[in-house]
Amino acid sequence: MRDNLNKFPGKGLKHLQDQSFLHLMTGLAVLLVQPSIVAAGTVVSGGLDRVGSWFTAPLFGIGQTQVTMLGLLRVVLIFVLALWISKAIRHGLDRMASRREGINRASLYALSRILHYVILTLGLIIGMSSIGFDFTNFALLAGALGVGIGFGLQSMVNNFVSGLIILFEKSLKQGDFVELESGVVGEVREINFRSTRITTNDNIDILVPNSEFVNGRVINWTLDETHRRIHVPFGVAYGTDKEQVRASVLEAADFVPHTLKGKKDRDPQVWFVGFGDSSLNFELVVWLTSEAVKHPSAVMADYLWQIHTALYQHNIEIPFPQRDLHVRSFFGLKEENARKWFAKSSTESAGGRALPKAVETPAPDRQEQK
Repeated sequence: MRDNLNKFPGKGLKHLQDQSFLHLMTGLAVLLVQPSIVAAGTVVSGGLDRVGSWFTAPLFGIGQTQVTMLGLLRVVLIFVLALWISKAIRHGLDRMASRREGINRASLYALSRILHYVILTLGLIIGMSSIGFDFTNFALLAGALGVGIGFGLQSMVNNFVSGLIILFEKSLKQGDFVELESGVVGEVREINFRSTRITTNDNIDILVPNSEFVNGRVINWTLDETHRRIHVPFGVAYGTDKEQVRASVLEAADFVPHTLKGKKDRDPQVWFVGFGDSSLNFELVVWLTSEAVKHPSAVMADYLWQIHTALYQHNIEIPFPQRDLHVRSFFGLKEENARKWFAKSSTESAGGRALPKAVETPAPDRQEQK
């Protein structure tokens, strides 16, 4: 006691009593709370054990491999990681193509699509291996795929293989302007797993199955060379000077910004192609610039507009269809009498004039047969 008083000079016995009471209350609190902490820990531990058993419980089996919820989550995580890696690589290739002018963008796009499929396949294989799937028994999986393809996946597999053929063959690439046998016309934007996205000049996206590009007829306007030639038909009246027609139309073609200029063997030409029912038929044959090739309807409208303006300015008549009417009978008048009356009536006013009465032809006499 005396030693404790020496440790706390000036505080005395009262302070020592307070300290002792405080230690006593702390000990009692620990004794009271400890069972609750132990019970809570037991509950949490039991809950974690139940959750762990639920994650590790087998859901189904593939051959000799038991698949659990934890295994499925692992496969999904690996596949999502493969998707992220593929997206990062494709983004890097796109940036490379945009920064360097000499790189073939179509080849880079084909490479990015192939890498995408390879990375996803590797991710799926690694994910399946992580749950203990034995690929030495691949015959089982191949048999299941064969049954699936036979029952309804043949169309999907056909489109996927067709997409690979398109990418490797390079007969169709991103940015090409194509015309399909079904009538779809537009620019290729994406070549995907099942279909190819084509955007028309009206900004309408059309998804075309990849097999249609392999099995059907496809017109690729920009396969090797982007310059193309079109024929713009028009007609003028009979008796028009052909040289004047040529000069006027070539002047109109030079005024249209879509006309390719500066090429020696690709100057615009005017061809006389035939004699029509009421017109001399011509065609303006003109080579287009690269951008104009992808807008055929608008380009044709521009040329027709300028041709009509040029012909009108040079007083060249644009004919309309004409027909000759041969009158054989008219209100009972026949042949020459009908023609004379029609010619006479055309020179007179028709107001208040009565039409001729039909000439009645007497019926032949009929004798009664006895």
